[in-house]
Amino acid sequence: MGFERIVWIVLDSVGVGAMPDAPQFHDPPGADTLGNIARLRGLRLPNLARLGLGNMKPLQGIPPAAVPTGAYGRCTLASPGKDTTTGHWEMVGIHLAHPFPLYPHGFPAVVLDEFERRIGRHWLGNVAASGTEIIRDLGAEHMRTGSPIVYTSADSVFQVAAHEEVIPLWEQYKICETAREILRGPHEVGRVIARPFIGAPGNFTRTANRHDYAVPPPAGMLLDRIEERGVLVRSVGKIFDVFLGRGIRDGVKIKDNADGMAKTLAAMEEPSAGLIFVNLVDFDQQYGHRNDVEGYGAALEQFDDWLPEFESALRPGDLAIFTADHGCDPTVPGTDHTREYVPLLAFGPQVRAGVNLGLRASLSDIGQTVAANFGVSINHGASFLKELL
Repeated sequence: MGFERIVWIVLDSVGVGAMPDAPQFHDPPGADTLGNIARLRGLRLPNLARLGLGNMKPLQGIPPAAVPTGAYGRCTLASPGKDTTTGHWEMVGIHLAHPFPLYPHGFPAVVLDEFERRIGRHWLGNVAASGTEIIRDLGAEHMRTGSPIVYTSADSVFQVAAHEEVIPLWEQYKICETAREILRGPHEVGRVIARPFIGAPGNFTRTANRHDYAVPPPAGMLLDRIEERGVLVRSVGKIFDVFLGRGIRDGVKIKDNADGMAKTLAAMEEPSAGLIFVNLVDFDQQYGHRNDVEGYGAALEQFDDWLPEFESALRPGDLAIFTADHGCDPTVPGTDHTREYVPLLAFGPQVRAGVNLGLRASLSDIGQTVAANFGVSINHGASFLKELL
């Protein structure tokens, strides 16, 4: 093993520029999540810049470091798609032949008729919508009728929103499990998501009791391989749900990025080696999809401010990897994900500084690097482990 422990953090949706095939995925021209925020808002990211963020591509106000303290590069998304499941699956060595289905005009009757019959309730909605907007628009009717709100997004998702005092959590989760059973074959969306909320009309708030029901990943992905090797894996954030807990010994949910960063440090206090796999979702969920440029920029600066504390918690045998799963540029028209390259930063007390890892052919290169570190391999990706040592 090159490193005793790896801390792998996914900055959800922090893309670094449109891929050449972005028009095929209906992206608006010029999507560049990090670049456009830096250009239009301005970003103060001295710690990420020190690691090499400004060395991977030109970023306004983030000059390249003369001697980066980390290794830096970018990764291509090789699979068709631009969503959570596609990006995270590719990280662990799963390449999709076809994208997960999308439903910009709602789900067909063949799905919803069976859904209604099996849950014993009518439904509301069946549109592509923002989660906060749809509970604002349909929450009162939901409370009056007891019908769950069904909606989707630019992602391959079937989402169910319900008030916790109208449909109890156990039933909300059962409804989503039923939907997951129905959504197979040609309608196999990447995730079914329970979206509970509380409050009164005009003042609804989503709770932290979200639960994702993902498609089971194919066998042989990274987390399976390192579990067979006896490697301890802890997850922070939605990683556990994305992979259905496969290969993960301990997973904790988070309320927001700040909570995720605190729980990452708590996991790092544990004496054991292995992998800590983290997803910080606020960039995407709270700011990208809501076209909140200021909020997105502030969240990036909050993460940057946290980095010295994170670095001080690294042990001599640790490797840290920062990346993303796709883009979600808040500066361009629409609220969809954007098909972008993603950043790659790798650093730690024993990592070679200033290494240019270049433009990687796949996010699986990260997974293959982690696999090689723990003495296994996965189906896709080229390891850059030797370049770090």
